[in-house]
Amino acid sequence: MGSHFGVVQPIFTDFYELTMSYAYWKAGKANDTATFEMFFRKNPFNGEFTIFAGLQDCIEYLSSFKFTQDDIEYLQKIMPSTVDPDFFDYLLSIDTKGLLLWSVKECSVVFPKVPIMRVEGPVVLCQLVESTLLNLVNYASLVTTNATRYRLACGPSKKLYEFGLRRAQGPDGALSASKYAYLGGYDGTSNVLAGKIYGIPVVGTHAHSFVSAFQSSYEGECISDFGKFRREATDLNNSYDDHLLDLNRQPMKLNEFLKRCWYWSASLSRVLKYHSDQIHPGELNAFANYAIAFPTKFLGLLDTYDVLKSGLPNFCAVALALHEFGYQAIGIRIDSGDIAYLSLKIRNTFQLISSHYNLPWFAQLQILASNDLTEDTLHSFNQQDHSIDAFCVGTNLVTCQKQPALGCVYKLVEINGTPTMKLSADFEKLTLPGKKVVYRLYSQQGEALLDLMRRSHEDSPNVNERILCRHPTQASKRVFVVPGRVEQLLKLYWNYGKLIITTTVFGKSIIY
Repeated sequence: MGSHFGVVQPIFTDFYELTMSYAYWKAGKANDTATFEMFFRKNPFNGEFTIFAGLQDCIEYLSSFKFTQDDIEYLQKIMPSTVDPDFFDYLLSIDTKGLLLWSVKECSVVFPKVPIMRVEGPVVLCQLVESTLLNLVNYASLVTTNATRYRLACGPSKKLYEFGLRRAQGPDGALSASKYAYLGGYDGTSNVLAGKIYGIPVVGTHAHSFVSAFQSSYEGECISDFGKFRREATDLNNSYDDHLLDLNRQPMKLNEFLKRCWYWSASLSRVLKYHSDQIHPGELNAFANYAIAFPTKFLGLLDTYDVLKSGLPNFCAVALALHEFGYQAIGIRIDSGDIAYLSLKIRNTFQLISSHYNLPWFAQLQILASNDLTEDTLHSFNQQDHSIDAFCVGTNLVTCQKQPALGCVYKLVEINGTPTMKLSADFEKLTLPGKKVVYRLYSQQGEALLDLMRRSHEDSPNVNERILCRHPTQASKRVFVVPGRVEQLLKLYWNYGKLIITTTVFGKSIIY
């Protein structure tokens, strides 16, 4: 199921596609056979690679392409009055059964100036789908590439969660970001609708507002009992198991649970050496209420007041009380401050509690980090000590702030079998004429060496054949390659209205 909810349709296009189509039709050239190729000129983010994505959406678009009567009535209003009425009947009659779509497979690693998609068919049809295909590929490939770079930065052992819904460019941008972040190696999303549509694991904790909202009168009673609880805590041995309440996942009543939280706060004050006046009672109350609501998924946000002086001891007290009732907390999230340093202090505290109360699982509680994380931030973490288990990335992932557009283009390379070429004073904007086939050449050890373009009528390269490969624009760059394996990258997916290769890629993250 696509994420675009009917938005992607024939009139989801630039106006000039329609004006050119009319001019072709008026000139009697509507059925001239054209070949267009899609490519980009530079890798995004000053990087060395791009991950191609959006093919599945393109196939869905082609399969549903059909002008409606309502579309035609609107076009009649916006097109000049001189347009022949028969043109609108022509638009009603066409579909994409006249097209061929060749593409690299979804999630392929691709490189500049090499065709990633080729469209063949009547020139009007090829022209009408241009803007939409570019729209579906540009952002999808950009976000997938960005997500993959984050995955490479943090490594395979850490979790990555996409938290970008509120910062994304509108509803559809948010859904596309969730979809393609998952495709690029993320483990989950905060976007509930994306989870429903694509089967992406949904994750989430709570906000600072939840903690701030708890200022109940019951806290005063608990504070007055703090000294008594602390005195009782001095009688505890180092073995936590000797003092478990025999509750075994019984229903948790708030007052009873809060008292146990304060009891363990008193005990921890001895272990962690803090005083009651440094912890925020409303925060402990908030954590306790959240733990009661989600006893199997308790994960606390620590930085509403003070991470080390209040948030951490309050979380630990609630986690210990929760364990008495037969549940284990998940961990914590930090959203501000020196996250690497704080993660180490938090992990040390978890280990101390684990040792003191003989609770091995406590040392393994998860530490999640957020706070406008960037790819550079993750690389920085790798250069210093930290104990973060998962990263929650939002703004910089979904908006691709380093580079907000990929820059794919869609150029005519052949008309009625004759190669065409765009000339330009800007050397970078020259196009290579003719329909091309793309091959990836691999070494004898199976490593990808380069992508080779040949005209469609030329022979394909052979394994163990010595091949001269030349840079398309820099004559001095050339190399002989003897490939151990040859892979043809552009494959036929859409063949005159029929899907040739299944494009479903969801069900798991497949990049890393």
